[in-house]
Amino acid sequence: MNNMKKNSAVTAQDVANLAGVSRSAVSRTFTENGSISESTRQKVLQAAQQLGYQVNFLAQGLNRRRSQLIGVVVAHLSDPFRSSLLEALLSEIKSKGYQALVTEVRQGDELDETMRRFTQYRVSGVIVTSGQPPVQLVRECLEFGIPVVGINRAIDLPKVDIVCSDNTMGANLAAEQLIQSNCATIGWLNYKHSTWSGINREDNFKLALKKWQQQPQHALISIETDSNGYEGGRIAAHQFIESGQQLDGIFCATALMACGFLDGMREKGLDAPEDFLIIGFDNTPMTAQYSYQLTTIEQNVYETAKRALWCLETRARNDELEQRVELISVTLISRKTSQLS
Repeated sequence: MNNMKKNSAVTAQDVANLAGVSRSAVSRTFTENGSISESTRQKVLQAAQQLGYQVNFLAQGLNRRRSQLIGVVVAHLSDPFRSSLLEALLSEIKSKGYQALVTEVRQGDELDETMRRFTQYRVSGVIVTSGQPPVQLVRECLEFGIPVVGINRAIDLPKVDIVCSDNTMGANLAAEQLIQSNCATIGWLNYKHSTWSGINREDNFKLALKKWQQQPQHALISIETDSNGYEGGRIAAHQFIESGQQLDGIFCATALMACGFLDGMREKGLDAPEDFLIIGFDNTPMTAQYSYQLTTIEQNVYETAKRALWCLETRARNDELEQRVELISVTLISRKTSQLS
């Protein structure tokens, strides 16, 4: 009978019957920090393996009004930084005993649908890494007792926490590096439809250069590209050269865009650090490759993931907390593209 059940819907009661224990013992075995003796736990695990039993987290959530799922909103996973952040989140979610319900959104309306689906599944929390969720849908999550945290984006609601890399620190580190290298003309490169993080980095970078700009021989050049990512940076380099302008150093909103700009300048006969200095934001594996050796601002994705889960868990215990903004320190990874010989 047990073998016949193996490939059908095996229940916790089936496991309990085979192990010779109570159904509650099965439940405690598969509950984090559940009170159960080691001998009983081993009996349950052995029976579960024999029957092919899988814990139904959704059913648990319906019983407890909350599932063991953490909803994660992502976009543009082809971007190396976004994929590394997702990897860190999945690792942290698993280490906390949850399961991740990941949804990649490509259009604004998909985010609406995703947030509604999360409330239907009664997820234990929602992490938004991409897009700007409608305020009403976030409020709906909060009404269901589902905490929401945003990563590297602003959500203007009093009970929604934000975990963000310290863009002020990153901008100051980049500005200091370029100023100390005696750059007289410094560029800033960003996508014209940039994210909140990109805009925040731009504001802080310009602020960091405010005193430097007071010198008459110093100039800041803002460069916007119509395309995002690598190709956007490459096209921006071509257009910059064609404009007849020159620069001594440039800070880019993302490392991927910086790599594209560097290659675009190379195609026009210029290279770093001989002809200009360049710094990106995100220490992705690509930046360390021999062909780039790009100086970057490193974001700690693992610390970001830890703080995001901490925000969800602490808010689940006390939803009256005021909004918290957790700033994650960044570091400058100095490589060839910003080092003068």
